[in-house]
Amino acid sequence: MKVTIIGPGAVGMVLAYTLVLRAIAREVVLVGRNRAKAEGEALDLMHAQTFLEVPVKVRAGEIEDAEGSEVVVVCASVPMGKEFSNRNELLRGNVELMQALLPRLGRVAPAAKLLMVSNPVDALTWWAKELTGFPAERVMGTGTLVDSVRLRELLSETIGIHPQDLRTYILGEHGDHQFAALSVAGVGGERIDDTVERRGLFERAKFGGFEVFSKKGNTSYTVGLAAAYIVKSILMDERRTMPVSVQVKGYLGVDEVYLSLPVVIGRNGIERYLYPELNDEERQSFLRAAAAVNSAIQEIRSSCLEGVAPSPCPLG
Repeated sequence: MKVTIIGPGAVGMVLAYTLVLRAIAREVVLVGRNRAKAEGEALDLMHAQTFLEVPVKVRAGEIEDAEGSEVVVVCASVPMGKEFSNRNELLRGNVELMQALLPRLGRVAPAAKLLMVSNPVDALTWWAKELTGFPAERVMGTGTLVDSVRLRELLSETIGIHPQDLRTYILGEHGDHQFAALSVAGVGGERIDDTVERRGLFERAKFGGFEVFSKKGNTSYTVGLAAAYIVKSILMDERRTMPVSVQVKGYLGVDEVYLSLPVVIGRNGIERYLYPELNDEERQSFLRAAAAVNSAIQEIRSSCLEGVAPSPCPLG
């Protein structure tokens, strides 16, 4: 069970450490722009093998070393400035970065499941599918999994029930157009009522990432653990249900765009799509999210057509 992590920065190394500590993978390859740092990170983890119940081989490599990977996780990103306030600010730079990485990846690891962590994750996951040519079931993004977990943590404090038992999802865009699907929220067969207080908790969850970023300069632990949770569900064929960014296939009339919906994750990647019966307000929120992500995608595609963005540009 081989996992390649592209971008062994703060998030990538939380993911790598978790995969090693929990023996989720048997081999982890770290691919980074700074080869020396990737080698140092790999050595640091290898030196800790004595403390592990199950040994895990960790090494640095290049894109070509992803060959044979069951899962490839992309955490690489252009730098975020101190005044970073919107994930879409990273889109153009990260599309250019992915153009340099992902076509090569598609050639050396054509059977891998691809998990995108880099932001803006919805639009970037769409580009990842185009650049690799992988089928939609094998290309996904972390999406609103972290947002949903943040909401569950906040709800848990007020309801007094463990957050893992709460079936509450934030859906749509991992960004400004996300929404809490409170009409289908529940626990133990009971509805979780939609109240003003709980909508306030959603707003806190929505901006939780920016609060962390403003105070420590990055977000790493929660998103790194979320990525590990997805990877584990794939490698162990756990078939867990979670909201991640997937290619929408006709739900509420939306096609092609990547947005977060609940899906079942297993050995083949996305094993099953789930379609919650949203209320009118939530349906409109989903459509607004689709329009926003599609607009971001089309802006870059227009640059390709005009020759502004670097070649090659996928136009399919």
